[in-house]
Amino acid sequence: MSDSTPTPAPATTRLSWWQNEDWLAVIAAAPLIAAVVYGWKFKLPGLTWTSAADISKVFSSENLLAMGGTSGLLILLAGVILFASLGKRVIAFLGGACVVFALAWLAQTMAANAQVKALGLEYVVFALGLGLLWSHLLPTPGWLMSAVRTEFFIKIGIVILGANILFPELMKAGFPGLIQAALVIPVIWHITFRLARWLKVDDEFGVMLSTAVSICGVSAAIAACGAIQGDKKKLSYVTSVVLLCAVPMMILMPWLVKWMGLNEAVAGAWLGGTLDTSGSVLAATEMVGEIASKTGAVVKLSQNVLIGVAAFFISIWWTLRERDSNPNAPRPSAGIIWERFPKFVIGFIATSLVFSFLLTPETVKAVEKPLKSLREIWFAAAFVCIGLETRLSDLFKLGGGRPALAFLGGQFVNILWTLLLAWLLFGNILFPAK
Repeated sequence: MSDSTPTPAPATTRLSWWQNEDWLAVIAAAPLIAAVVYGWKFKLPGLTWTSAADISKVFSSENLLAMGGTSGLLILLAGVILFASLGKRVIAFLGGACVVFALAWLAQTMAANAQVKALGLEYVVFALGLGLLWSHLLPTPGWLMSAVRTEFFIKIGIVILGANILFPELMKAGFPGLIQAALVIPVIWHITFRLARWLKVDDEFGVMLSTAVSICGVSAAIAACGAIQGDKKKLSYVTSVVLLCAVPMMILMPWLVKWMGLNEAVAGAWLGGTLDTSGSVLAATEMVGEIASKTGAVVKLSQNVLIGVAAFFISIWWTLRERDSNPNAPRPSAGIIWERFPKFVIGFIATSLVFSFLLTPETVKAVEKPLKSLREIWFAAAFVCIGLETRLSDLFKLGGGRPALAFLGGQFVNILWTLLLAWLLFGNILFPAK
Protein backbone atom coordinates (compact mmCIF):
# COMPACT_ATOMS: atom_id res chain seq x y z
CA MET A 1 0.00 0.00 0.00
CA SER A 2 1.41 3.40 -0.97
CA ASP A 3 1.64 6.27 1.47
CA SER A 4 -0.98 8.19 -0.50
CA THR A 5 -3.63 5.53 -0.02
CA PRO A 6 -6.08 6.63 2.67
CA THR A 7 -6.30 4.30 5.61
CA PRO A 8 -9.67 3.06 6.75
CA ALA A 9 -11.21 4.98 9.60
CA PRO A 10 -11.18 3.07 12.87
CA ALA A 11 -14.49 1.55 13.73
CA THR A 12 -16.45 3.48 16.30
CA THR A 13 -17.65 1.39 19.19
CA ARG A 14 -21.29 2.15 19.72
CA LEU A 15 -22.29 1.78 23.31
CA SER A 16 -25.67 0.52 24.39
CA TRP A 17 -27.73 3.12 26.22
CA TRP A 18 -27.05 1.39 29.54
CA GLN A 19 -23.31 1.82 28.97
CA ASN A 20 -23.52 5.42 27.77
CA GLU A 21 -22.79 7.84 30.62
CA ASP A 22 -24.68 10.61 28.85
CA TRP A 23 -27.98 8.73 29.05
CA LEU A 24 -27.16 7.36 32.50
CA ALA A 25 -26.56 10.89 33.79
CA VAL A 26 -30.03 11.92 32.58
CA ILE A 27 -31.55 8.80 34.16
CA ALA A 28 -29.82 9.64 37.46
CA ALA A 29 -30.80 13.31 37.47
CA ALA A 30 -34.46 12.88 36.45
CA PRO A 31 -35.72 11.10 39.61
CA LEU A 32 -33.80 13.52 41.85
CA ILE A 33 -35.38 16.53 40.14
CA ALA A 34 -38.83 14.94 40.19
CA ALA A 35 -38.50 13.98 43.86
CA VAL A 36 -37.58 17.54 44.86
CA VAL A 37 -40.43 19.00 42.78
CA TYR A 38 -42.90 16.60 44.40
CA GLY A 39 -41.85 17.50 47.92
CA TRP A 40 -38.79 15.47 48.87
CA LYS A 41 -37.12 17.41 51.67
CA PHE A 42 -33.65 16.14 52.49
CA LYS A 43 -31.69 17.52 55.42
CA LEU A 44 -29.06 20.09 54.42
CA PRO A 45 -26.08 20.40 56.80
CA GLY A 46 -25.11 23.82 58.11
CA LEU A 47 -21.56 24.36 56.91
CA THR A 48 -20.89 28.06 57.63
CA TRP A 49 -18.14 28.71 60.18
CA THR A 50 -15.84 31.60 61.09
CA SER A 51 -13.19 30.22 63.46
CA ALA A 52 -11.81 26.98 64.86
CA ALA A 53 -14.25 27.34 67.74
CA ASP A 54 -17.16 26.87 65.32
CA ILE A 55 -15.80 23.79 63.59
CA SER A 56 -17.34 21.42 66.14
CA LYS A 57 -20.79 22.65 65.07
CA VAL A 58 -20.04 21.81 61.44
CA PHE A 59 -19.01 18.29 62.38
CA SER A 60 -21.84 17.75 64.85
CA SER A 61 -23.64 14.42 64.79
CA GLU A 62 -26.66 16.10 63.18
CA ASN A 63 -24.59 17.55 60.34
CA LEU A 64 -22.66 14.32 59.81
CA LEU A 65 -25.93 12.39 59.59
CA ALA A 66 -27.23 14.89 57.04
CA MET A 67 -24.07 14.57 54.95
CA GLY A 68 -23.99 10.79 55.26
CA GLY A 69 -27.68 10.33 54.55
CA THR A 70 -27.73 12.48 51.42
CA SER A 71 -24.42 11.05 50.16
CA GLY A 72 -25.54 7.48 50.82
CA LEU A 73 -28.69 7.99 48.79
CA LEU A 74 -26.83 9.57 45.87
CA ILE A 75 -24.11 6.90 45.91
CA LEU A 76 -26.71 4.13 46.00
CA LEU A 77 -28.60 5.73 43.10
CA ALA A 78 -25.38 5.96 41.08
CA GLY A 79 -24.50 2.35 41.92
CA VAL A 80 -27.88 1.05 40.78
CA ILE A 81 -27.69 2.99 37.50
CA LEU A 82 -24.09 1.91 36.82
CA PHE A 83 -24.65 -1.72 37.83
CA ALA A 84 -25.39 -2.96 34.30
CA SER A 85 -22.05 -1.66 33.03
CA LEU A 86 -19.96 -2.26 36.17
CA GLY A 87 -21.22 -5.68 37.22
CA LYS A 88 -19.37 -6.98 40.28
CA ARG A 89 -17.13 -3.91 40.23
CA VAL A 90 -20.05 -1.94 41.60
CA ILE A 91 -19.01 -3.00 45.11
CA ALA A 92 -15.63 -1.34 44.64
CA PHE A 93 -17.40 1.70 43.17
CA LEU A 94 -19.62 2.05 46.25
CA GLY A 95 -16.61 1.91 48.58
CA GLY A 96 -14.59 4.37 46.55
CA ALA A 97 -17.55 6.73 46.17
CA CYS A 98 -17.80 7.02 49.96
CA VAL A 99 -14.25 8.46 50.00
CA VAL A 100 -14.96 10.75 47.03
CA PHE A 101 -18.14 12.17 48.58
CA ALA A 102 -16.46 12.57 51.99
CA LEU A 103 -13.77 14.69 50.32
CA ALA A 104 -16.48 16.59 48.43
CA TRP A 105 -18.21 17.53 51.70
CA LEU A 106 -14.86 18.49 53.22
CA ALA A 107 -14.23 20.80 50.24
CA GLN A 108 -17.63 22.45 50.69
CA THR A 109 -16.93 22.87 54.40
CA MET A 110 -13.58 24.54 53.71
CA ALA A 111 -15.23 26.90 51.22
CA ALA A 112 -17.96 27.79 53.74
CA ASN A 113 -15.49 29.54 56.06
CA ALA A 114 -16.26 33.26 56.37
CA GLN A 115 -12.69 34.35 55.56
CA VAL A 116 -12.54 32.04 52.55
CA LYS A 117 -15.85 33.42 51.28
CA ALA A 118 -14.49 36.93 51.61
CA LEU A 119 -11.61 35.94 49.32
CA GLY A 120 -14.10 34.60 46.77
CA LEU A 121 -12.67 31.06 46.71
CA GLU A 122 -15.31 28.45 45.88
CA TYR A 123 -15.73 24.78 46.72
CA VAL A 124 -14.60 23.46 43.30
CA VAL A 125 -11.08 24.80 43.94
CA PHE A 126 -10.88 22.97 47.27
CA ALA A 127 -12.38 19.81 45.76
CA LEU A 128 -9.73 19.79 43.03
CA GLY A 129 -7.02 20.54 45.61
CA LEU A 130 -8.06 17.71 47.95
CA GLY A 131 -8.15 15.26 45.06
CA LEU A 132 -4.69 16.37 43.92
CA LEU A 133 -3.29 16.08 47.46
CA TRP A 134 -4.65 12.56 47.80
CA SER A 135 -3.34 11.46 44.39
CA HIS A 136 0.16 12.81 45.14
CA LEU A 137 0.52 11.87 48.82
CA LEU A 138 -1.66 8.81 49.42
CA PRO A 139 -2.24 5.47 47.70
CA THR A 140 -4.89 5.34 44.97
CA PRO A 141 -5.97 1.68 45.00
CA GLY A 142 -8.16 0.20 42.29
CA TRP A 143 -11.29 0.24 44.45
CA LEU A 144 -10.92 3.99 44.93
CA MET A 145 -10.20 4.72 41.28
CA SER A 146 -13.27 2.71 40.27
CA ALA A 147 -15.31 5.56 41.79
CA VAL A 148 -13.55 8.20 39.69
CA ARG A 149 -16.46 8.91 37.35
CA THR A 150 -15.76 12.57 36.62
CA GLU A 151 -17.95 12.96 33.56
CA PHE A 152 -20.84 10.95 34.99
CA PHE A 153 -20.99 13.08 38.13
CA ILE A 154 -20.61 16.42 36.40
CA LYS A 155 -23.15 15.52 33.69
CA ILE A 156 -25.73 14.78 36.39
CA GLY A 157 -24.99 18.22 37.83
CA ILE A 158 -25.34 19.87 34.42
CA VAL A 159 -28.76 18.26 33.85
CA ILE A 160 -29.86 19.62 37.24
CA LEU A 161 -28.37 23.01 36.27
CA GLY A 162 -31.07 23.22 33.59
CA ALA A 163 -33.56 23.99 36.36
CA ASN A 164 -31.86 27.39 36.77
CA ILE A 165 -31.90 28.28 33.06
CA LEU A 166 -35.31 29.97 32.75
CA PHE A 167 -36.04 31.22 29.25
CA PRO A 168 -38.70 33.83 30.19
CA GLU A 169 -36.32 35.51 32.63
CA LEU A 170 -33.50 35.32 30.13
CA MET A 171 -35.54 36.94 27.36
CA LYS A 172 -36.95 39.59 29.68
CA ALA A 173 -33.70 40.67 31.28
CA GLY A 174 -30.95 39.39 29.06
CA PHE A 175 -31.31 40.69 25.49
CA PRO A 176 -27.96 42.55 25.62
CA GLY A 177 -26.51 39.47 27.36
CA LEU A 178 -27.67 37.24 24.51
CA ILE A 179 -26.11 39.64 21.99
CA GLN A 180 -22.86 39.61 23.96
CA ALA A 181 -22.83 35.80 24.13
CA ALA A 182 -23.59 35.53 20.40
CA LEU A 183 -20.67 37.84 19.60
CA VAL A 184 -18.20 36.44 22.14
CA ILE A 185 -18.57 32.71 21.53
CA PRO A 186 -17.78 32.42 17.79
CA VAL A 187 -15.04 35.08 17.83
CA ILE A 188 -13.19 33.76 20.88
CA TRP A 189 -13.68 30.12 19.85
CA HIS A 190 -12.14 30.79 16.44
CA ILE A 191 -9.23 32.85 17.79
CA THR A 192 -8.37 30.28 20.48
CA PHE A 193 -8.61 27.40 18.03
CA ARG A 194 -6.33 29.19 15.53
CA LEU A 195 -3.89 30.03 18.32
CA ALA A 196 -3.85 26.38 19.40
CA ARG A 197 -3.05 25.31 15.83
CA TRP A 198 -0.31 27.96 15.60
CA LEU A 199 1.19 26.50 18.79
CA LYS A 200 0.97 23.03 17.20
CA VAL A 201 -1.69 21.80 19.64
CA ASP A 202 -3.74 19.00 18.09
CA ASP A 203 -7.29 19.82 16.99
CA GLU A 204 -8.92 17.55 19.57
CA PHE A 205 -7.23 19.51 22.33
CA GLY A 206 -7.95 22.76 20.49
CA VAL A 207 -11.70 22.12 20.34
CA MET A 208 -11.96 21.50 24.08
CA LEU A 209 -9.77 24.49 24.95
CA SER A 210 -11.62 26.83 22.58
CA THR A 211 -15.03 25.77 23.85
CA ALA A 212 -13.96 26.13 27.49
CA VAL A 213 -12.63 29.67 26.93
CA SER A 214 -15.51 30.91 24.79
CA ILE A 215 -18.55 29.55 26.63
CA CYS A 216 -18.41 28.55 30.27
CA GLY A 217 -15.38 26.52 31.22
CA VAL A 218 -15.70 22.96 32.45
CA SER A 219 -19.32 22.28 31.48
CA ALA A 220 -18.72 23.46 27.92
CA ALA A 221 -15.45 21.51 27.65
CA ILE A 222 -17.24 18.31 28.68
CA ALA A 223 -19.97 18.93 26.10
CA ALA A 224 -17.29 19.52 23.43
CA CYS A 225 -15.39 16.39 24.47
CA GLY A 226 -18.59 14.38 24.09
CA ALA A 227 -19.32 15.92 20.69
CA ILE A 228 -15.92 14.84 19.29
CA GLN A 229 -15.56 11.72 21.47
CA GLY A 230 -12.31 13.17 22.76
CA ASP A 231 -9.48 11.91 24.95
CA LYS A 232 -10.41 11.94 28.65
CA LYS A 233 -6.84 12.80 29.70
CA LYS A 234 -7.00 15.95 27.60
CA LEU A 235 -10.36 16.81 29.15
CA SER A 236 -8.87 16.47 32.66
CA TYR A 237 -6.05 18.79 31.58
CA VAL A 238 -8.51 21.40 30.29
CA THR A 239 -10.66 21.32 33.42
CA SER A 240 -7.61 21.69 35.65
CA VAL A 241 -6.31 24.65 33.63
CA VAL A 242 -9.76 26.30 33.73
CA LEU A 243 -9.92 26.09 37.52
CA LEU A 244 -6.32 27.16 38.09
CA CYS A 245 -6.87 30.20 35.85
CA ALA A 246 -10.23 31.09 37.42
CA VAL A 247 -8.80 31.75 40.89
CA PRO A 248 -6.43 34.67 40.07
CA MET A 249 -8.96 36.10 37.59
CA MET A 250 -11.69 36.02 40.23
CA ILE A 251 -9.48 37.99 42.63
CA LEU A 252 -7.82 40.42 40.20
CA MET A 253 -10.70 41.38 37.91
CA PRO A 254 -12.87 43.10 40.59
CA TRP A 255 -9.78 45.16 41.47
CA LEU A 256 -9.37 46.08 37.79
CA VAL A 257 -13.04 47.10 37.68
CA LYS A 258 -12.48 49.62 40.46
CA TRP A 259 -9.17 50.80 39.01
CA MET A 260 -10.78 51.47 35.59
CA GLY A 261 -13.87 53.06 37.19
CA LEU A 262 -16.36 50.84 35.34
CA ASN A 263 -20.01 51.16 36.27
CA GLU A 264 -21.60 48.10 37.87
CA ALA A 265 -23.58 46.98 34.81
CA VAL A 266 -20.49 46.99 32.57
CA ALA A 267 -18.45 45.31 35.29
CA GLY A 268 -21.04 42.56 35.76
CA ALA A 269 -21.24 41.91 32.01
CA TRP A 270 -17.45 41.77 31.77
CA LEU A 271 -17.02 39.41 34.71
CA GLY A 272 -19.98 37.25 33.68
CA GLY A 273 -18.60 36.89 30.18
CA THR A 274 -15.00 36.02 31.08
CA LEU A 275 -15.03 34.03 34.32
CA ASP A 276 -15.60 30.36 33.52
CA THR A 277 -17.74 29.13 36.41
CA SER A 278 -21.01 30.46 37.77
CA GLY A 279 -19.61 30.39 41.30
CA SER A 280 -16.61 32.52 40.40
CA VAL A 281 -18.90 35.01 38.62
CA LEU A 282 -21.05 35.31 41.73
CA ALA A 283 -18.06 35.68 44.04
CA ALA A 284 -16.36 38.30 41.87
CA THR A 285 -19.47 40.38 41.13
CA GLU A 286 -20.44 40.46 44.80
CA MET A 287 -17.18 42.36 45.41
CA VAL A 288 -18.44 45.04 42.99
CA GLY A 289 -22.12 45.44 43.91
CA GLU A 290 -25.70 44.24 43.56
CA ILE A 291 -26.23 45.51 40.00
CA ALA A 292 -22.99 43.81 38.94
CA SER A 293 -24.17 40.54 40.49
CA LYS A 294 -27.51 40.63 38.64
CA THR A 295 -25.91 41.58 35.30
CA GLY A 296 -23.16 38.98 35.69
CA ALA A 297 -25.71 36.26 36.41
CA VAL A 298 -27.75 37.15 33.30
CA VAL A 299 -24.66 37.19 31.05
CA LYS A 300 -23.39 33.86 32.41
CA LEU A 301 -26.89 32.43 32.00
CA SER A 302 -26.89 33.62 28.38
CA GLN A 303 -23.67 31.71 27.74
CA ASN A 304 -24.78 28.58 29.61
CA VAL A 305 -27.94 28.28 27.54
CA LEU A 306 -25.81 28.02 24.38
CA ILE A 307 -23.99 24.86 25.53
CA GLY A 308 -26.42 22.67 23.61
CA VAL A 309 -26.21 24.79 20.46
CA ALA A 310 -22.42 24.70 20.55
CA ALA A 311 -22.36 20.92 21.09
CA PHE A 312 -24.68 20.41 18.11
CA PHE A 313 -22.57 22.47 15.71
CA ILE A 314 -19.29 20.99 16.97
CA SER A 315 -20.61 17.45 16.41
CA ILE A 316 -21.59 18.36 12.80
CA TRP A 317 -18.30 20.16 12.09
CA TRP A 318 -16.15 17.38 13.55
CA THR A 319 -17.96 14.73 11.50
CA LEU A 320 -17.52 16.75 8.29
CA ARG A 321 -13.87 17.39 9.18
CA GLU A 322 -13.14 13.67 9.55
CA ARG A 323 -14.71 13.02 6.17
CA ASP A 324 -12.53 15.71 4.56
CA SER A 325 -9.31 14.35 6.04
CA ASN A 326 -10.14 10.66 5.44
CA PRO A 327 -12.44 9.63 2.57
CA ASN A 328 -12.96 6.25 4.26
CA ALA A 329 -14.46 7.88 7.34
CA PRO A 330 -18.22 7.43 7.85
CA ARG A 331 -20.39 9.75 5.80
CA PRO A 332 -21.71 12.70 7.88
CA SER A 333 -25.24 11.35 8.11
CA ALA A 334 -27.83 12.33 10.70
CA GLY A 335 -27.08 9.04 12.45
CA ILE A 336 -23.38 9.82 12.80
CA ILE A 337 -24.12 13.31 14.09
CA TRP A 338 -26.62 11.86 16.56
CA GLU A 339 -24.01 9.32 17.65
CA ARG A 340 -21.57 12.13 18.46
CA PHE A 341 -24.03 14.53 20.04
CA PRO A 342 -23.64 14.54 23.87
CA LYS A 343 -27.00 13.18 25.02
CA PHE A 344 -26.83 14.71 28.50
CA VAL A 345 -27.33 18.10 26.81
CA ILE A 346 -30.83 16.87 25.89
CA GLY A 347 -31.53 16.37 29.59
CA PHE A 348 -30.16 19.85 30.33
CA ILE A 349 -32.42 21.44 27.69
CA ALA A 350 -35.47 19.36 28.70
CA THR A 351 -35.05 20.37 32.35
CA SER A 352 -34.77 24.01 31.34
CA LEU A 353 -37.94 23.81 29.23
CA VAL A 354 -39.93 22.07 31.98
CA PHE A 355 -38.90 24.63 34.61
CA SER A 356 -39.41 27.52 32.19
CA PHE A 357 -42.86 26.65 30.86
CA LEU A 358 -44.53 23.76 32.72
CA LEU A 359 -43.97 24.57 36.41
CA THR A 360 -45.39 27.51 38.31
CA PRO A 361 -42.98 30.29 39.37
CA GLU A 362 -43.78 29.44 43.01
CA THR A 363 -42.70 25.82 42.52
CA VAL A 364 -39.53 26.85 40.70
CA LYS A 365 -38.62 29.24 43.52
CA ALA A 366 -39.38 26.66 46.22
CA VAL A 367 -37.08 23.99 44.76
CA GLU A 368 -34.24 26.33 43.78
CA LYS A 369 -32.19 25.84 46.97
CA PRO A 370 -32.42 22.03 47.30
CA LEU A 371 -31.65 21.52 43.60
CA LYS A 372 -28.67 23.88 43.87
CA SER A 373 -27.41 21.86 46.84
CA LEU A 374 -27.76 18.58 44.94
CA ARG A 375 -25.97 20.06 41.94
CA GLU A 376 -23.09 21.27 44.09
CA ILE A 377 -22.67 17.86 45.72
CA TRP A 378 -22.32 16.20 42.30
CA PHE A 379 -19.99 18.94 41.06
CA ALA A 380 -17.81 18.75 44.18
CA ALA A 381 -17.53 14.96 43.77
CA ALA A 382 -16.61 15.45 40.10
CA PHE A 383 -13.80 17.88 40.90
CA VAL A 384 -12.44 15.57 43.58
CA CYS A 385 -12.34 12.91 40.86
CA ILE A 386 -10.45 15.25 38.54
CA GLY A 387 -7.82 15.70 41.25
CA LEU A 388 -7.60 11.96 41.93
CA GLU A 389 -6.97 11.10 38.28
CA THR A 390 -4.57 13.99 37.60
CA ARG A 391 -0.81 13.96 38.05
CA LEU A 392 0.71 17.42 37.83
CA SER A 393 3.87 15.98 36.26
CA ASP A 394 1.74 14.49 33.48
CA LEU A 395 0.02 17.84 32.89
CA PHE A 396 3.35 19.53 32.26
CA LYS A 397 4.39 16.75 29.90
CA LEU A 398 1.12 16.73 27.95
CA GLY A 399 1.68 18.91 24.91
CA GLY A 400 4.79 20.48 26.42
CA GLY A 401 2.74 23.25 28.05
CA ARG A 402 1.47 24.51 24.68
CA PRO A 403 -2.23 23.78 25.42
CA ALA A 404 -1.98 25.93 28.55
CA LEU A 405 -0.44 28.74 26.49
CA ALA A 406 -3.29 28.45 23.96
CA PHE A 407 -5.83 28.66 26.78
CA LEU A 408 -4.14 31.68 28.37
CA GLY A 409 -3.80 33.43 25.02
CA GLY A 410 -7.45 32.84 24.20
CA GLN A 411 -8.48 34.01 27.65
CA PHE A 412 -6.44 37.21 27.27
CA VAL A 413 -8.23 38.03 23.99
CA ASN A 414 -11.53 37.06 25.63
CA ILE A 415 -10.94 39.58 28.44
CA LEU A 416 -10.30 42.42 25.98
CA TRP A 417 -13.08 41.57 23.50
CA THR A 418 -15.68 41.00 26.23
CA LEU A 419 -14.72 44.29 27.92
CA LEU A 420 -15.36 46.15 24.66
CA LEU A 421 -18.72 44.43 24.14
CA ALA A 422 -19.75 44.97 27.78
CA TRP A 423 -18.97 48.68 27.44
CA LEU A 424 -20.95 48.96 24.19
CA LEU A 425 -23.97 46.88 25.31
CA PHE A 426 -24.22 47.77 29.01
CA GLY A 427 -22.55 51.18 29.15
CA ASN A 428 -25.47 53.12 27.60
CA ILE A 429 -23.67 53.29 24.24
CA LEU A 430 -25.75 51.03 21.96
CA PHE A 431 -28.70 50.84 24.36
CA PRO A 432 -29.01 54.26 26.04
CA ALA A 433 -30.88 54.29 29.35
CA LYS A 434 -34.39 55.71 29.03
